[in-house]
Amino acid sequence: MPTEFLKKKGRNPKKKNPRGRSSSRPRSLKNHIETLPPEVLLKILSFLDASSLYSIGYVNKQLHELANNNALWYRLYVRECTKQKLKAKLGDEVADRLTLATIHEKPKGHWKRLLFRKMVGFNQSKWISQLKVVSPYTGLPKQTVHVLRSLGVTWELTVTDAYGHQRTFKHSHTFFSECSLNLTWIGLGTIQYLWIKSVQLHSVVPLTLDRGAASCRPAWRSLIFEVDMSKYNWRFFGSCMLVRARHCVSFPGLVMGIWRDNEDVVFVKANLHLHKLVEKCLLGSITVPYSMPEHKPLFDDVDPEYGLHGYKVHIELHDMTKLIMSGQFSGLFCRREDIKDNYVVLEAISREKRSQHTAFADKFSLKWRSEGLEGSVEHCCVMSVTVLDESQTPFWCICSPVPIMLSRGLDSRDYDYRGESYVIRYRSPEGKISLDLIWMEELGQYFLVMFNIYLPVTKINRYFGKRY
Repeated sequence: MPTEFLKKKGRNPKKKNPRGRSSSRPRSLKNHIETLPPEVLLKILSFLDASSLYSIGYVNKQLHELANNNALWYRLYVRECTKQKLKAKLGDEVADRLTLATIHEKPKGHWKRLLFRKMVGFNQSKWISQLKVVSPYTGLPKQTVHVLRSLGVTWELTVTDAYGHQRTFKHSHTFFSECSLNLTWIGLGTIQYLWIKSVQLHSVVPLTLDRGAASCRPAWRSLIFEVDMSKYNWRFFGSCMLVRARHCVSFPGLVMGIWRDNEDVVFVKANLHLHKLVEKCLLGSITVPYSMPEHKPLFDDVDPEYGLHGYKVHIELHDMTKLIMSGQFSGLFCRREDIKDNYVVLEAISREKRSQHTAFADKFSLKWRSEGLEGSVEHCCVMSVTVLDESQTPFWCICSPVPIMLSRGLDSRDYDYRGESYVIRYRSPEGKISLDLIWMEELGQYFLVMFNIYLPVTKINRYFGKRY
């Protein structure tokens, strides 16, 4: 072909590619995998294990659709969930006999979710047996923290803004106390508090079948709680020069720190009670949290005050890094005639009995830090309370930040103390808690001089099947 004709067509015969070949023949950039029929691709994917099949779903839309095929996950479910080789072969035979219509009649992703749930609870008998041993001090399973750590549980916070955009953050810090887990997230970027639509907390349990990339390894996500910012009220409970702290009234364990000048979120803290926390991580789903089994009251016609005595209370005050005060009070009761304002009053520490007063030296504050600054919100802490009934079963559990407020009406002369009086008050539909403290400046100590728990009569009647 003449050179002049090639120049007119805009092609240079002398130009070569880096390998020295003529560029007059362009290379094909077409993806040959996309040209394969879906049946052939499904056959190829059937040779992958669960982790590889999960990971390949992140390549493109076509592979994502094929990698969620119910037939593939059903065969993996049969193979992975049988330990003996003979049972595995038998399972393959059963899987081969099933028709595609029988397998696909389940909702999309059914067998995948079923496999993941099975793999999460693969050692279910083991962790159930570990949780049977109960601490006589807290009334909670001794091995709760050990089980959570052995499962490799992590925690993700998902923030949705007013436009529907979602951002997910992994926790920055964890602190286990005797009865609670305290989580902290920092480095959230520029998220304005007023533009947040909802907040979700998920526990993430990695599956034992993970051999894929760390960025897309299979995991079981369980919804712990979801807060709709438009439905629930938020309340300030402490501040410092840079940050104001507020917590959700309906979900008191959720705390947000907000810059004073621009309303950006500095940190997020979540306080979770350890009661049934393992079950919440393993038995919930990504959209529905674990629900407690319904309690069936035991009928007792012998004890005329059944449900009013035999209570035990464990309380701890702490910040996000250390324990400030811990105590246990047993043998608490309330007579029928002492029920006031539809509340059963359990008196753990009496003002008149000085031998019951408890002293502790640490001051109250919640330390915080961002990516560049740190500080502390004074005169507040996290309070964790566990109320056990006569059978030593958790009856009421709370974990919430509380402010320590100066009390002007408390007369300290009745207790023979010389110091400032403070109060801690907590109230929810499940009950009330009241503490009175006195700060002794010369000793550098707080004295807890009154501690009462108020349980609603309606809650006791419903739990014990009584009519007080």
